[in-house]
Amino acid sequence: MIIPLDAIEKDTLYSIAEAFVLREGTDYGEQEISLTDKIEQILSALHSGDAVLVYSELHESVDIRPKEDVLANGNDEE
Repeated sequence: MIIPLDAIEKDTLYSIAEAFVLREGTDYGEQEISLTDKIEQILSALHSGDAVLVYSELHESVDIRPKEDVLANGNDEE
């Protein structure tokens, strides 16, 4: 189930984005990107609609996924 962003408090949304970034692990790209910048990138993707918050009843968890993946799956719960 896709969770509308307006159903989430701003601080909670930030915490979800932060937890998502921290789960992603270490970035060994050409440029170091700060934790704050990574969180802002995720929040920007959520607000632009490129990414969505997805609640899984099966796992009782919230995740951030690319919108195109959720729509292509036809099933936003794994």
